[in-house]
Amino acid sequence: MRRAKVLRNGQLVGYLTEDDRRIYTFEYDDTWFADTTKQAVSLTMPKNQKVYSSEYLFPFFFNMLSEGVNKRLQSNQLHIDEEDGFGLLMATAQSDTIGAITIKPVELDSEK
Repeated sequence: MRRAKVLRNGQLVGYLTEDDRRIYTFEYDDTWFADTTKQAVSLTMPKNQKVYSSEYLFPFFFNMLSEGVNKRLQSNQLHIDEEDGFGLLMATAQSDTIGAITIKPVELDSEK
């Protein structure tokens, strides 16, 4: 199992979890979910539901990844399988993303 924090402009929105590359979940942080002034992470995951589950990496997060030659170069340089979208996301979306969302890996022993 791998887990990452999802941040919007540095504020915790929720947690993205991968369980054996077969089940992905996104769970809004309690504080973010309760605050009606805070936006949903994406239109496809509105704040009317606290936990989302999928058999594949959610399109919102998948679309943060590079494609084509850039993806191959990142995979080779970072020694991450090109098919490992979650691993690439955690390695490449920690800063300098196109939007306000960043992804930070979570050490499972130290955090929620």
